Amino acid sequence: MTTATLTPTDVNTIVQGFARKKIFAIAVPGVILLYLLYAALSFDVMGVVQRARMDNAAILLSDFWSYKTHVTRDNRSGEVTVAIEGENKGTYPAGMLPDWVTINGDVTFVDLGDGHLVTYDKAGARYVVPGYGTVDIRPEGGKLILTAPEPLPGWINASDNRVTVTTDAGRFTYTRSKVETFKYQPGWEMFFFTLDSPFYGKGFGDLLALSLWGERINPEMTNVAAIAGDIWTNRMWRHGDVVWAIFETILMAFLGTMGAAIIALPLAFVAAANFMPLSGLRFACRRVFDFIRGVDGLIWTIILSRAFGPGPMTGALAILITDTGSFGKTFSEALENIDEKQVEGLKSTGANALLRARFGVIPQVTPVLLSQVLYFLESNTRSATVIGAIVGGGIGLLLTQAIITQKDWEEVAYYMTLIVLMVMAMDTLSGWLRKRLIKGDS
Repeated sequence: MTTATLTPTDVNTIVQGFARKKIFAIAVPGVILLYLLYAALSFDVMGVVQRARMDNAAILLSDFWSYKTHVTRDNRSGEVTVAIEGENKGTYPAGMLPDWVTINGDVTFVDLGDGHLVTYDKAGARYVVPGYGTVDIRPEGGKLILTAPEPLPGWINASDNRVTVTTDAGRFTYTRSKVETFKYQPGWEMFFFTLDSPFYGKGFGDLLALSLWGERINPEMTNVAAIAGDIWTNRMWRHGDVVWAIFETILMAFLGTMGAAIIALPLAFVAAANFMPLSGLRFACRRVFDFIRGVDGLIWTIILSRAFGPGPMTGALAILITDTGSFGKTFSEALENIDEKQVEGLKSTGANALLRARFGVIPQVTPVLLSQVLYFLESNTRSATVIGAIVGGGIGLLLTQAIITQKDWEEVAYYMTLIVLMVMAMDTLSGWLRKRLIKGDS
């Protein structure tokens, strides 16, 4: 049995190794901390935190799952309107006001619930807040005179031209031109039927009874057709336009992806080393692939929109150009890794180059090609949403319009939900197609 002896050189090597590890363990976290500190200073993280308006964020989040009804009085004409989201197409007729709004001559009562009561009249407006008191506002000498218990709480914002009161029951705003109260309620009001529809306010049971045995509302069509027509032509939620926008988005992704695959496949043979003996042509083709996939799809979208104008077809061309480079690189690498024995066998039978590619090459690379094409189709469905916002087509356009208005955030939630469902459906469909086309019925 022999005993290993450490020489001075071995000991020195071990010590140096431990020292290097210790330096590495100290240096790496230090570099990371310095980078994080630099990023925090460069992006002004503290300034962003200070400028954050969490109250606005809370209002926007509540708008995702609720709607607000505007009760507005024009201080010049005295006219009072009650409208969902403040839109003309959501204005209540005089004979069907909600039960929490009462108009008695020149006096309007708005009951926000839990003791919160707003009153409009010729003298001004008053908001009774339980546990606090009455906020009284009246115009005088071109200014607004506010009378309320002192000191004013933080949820009352007052100036000479505007007074805003925000409580859990709702919001109240008074200016020299108008006074407005917002009442928030859960749900997406008028999602199926607008106020002018004869089916508005009816429950599921009533609609089912009308569909099966009820008398026709419109003599020219069945109640089922009338119900479907009112939902499809809903002016508030525009379900018909939304369905068409979803179709445009999927069409952009499909045309762009499939067009890129058709163009990239023959070019991939030019870029593959085992099929193109001319190195110069092969090099040029690969650099073209690198260039068109190196430029982001949004850049191509902007360039093409300037060249061809807005529209879904422009978005499809942007996807086609970008994916042609990605497919060309992927397909050429797959062609370079095929089994040459099958090709040599076909060559020995006298088959020409086209027949060798058809029966000896394509069957080998088909699983890779299909897998990549289906994956890109799924990914491009998401990208088509953003591209549609730029070229003015698809669900992306509707989403951008709803965000810009900053008014109908429940519609933003609706479109976002549809986009997620669309992506999930495309993911399921592509997975099923991949399994059927690659693995077969088994």
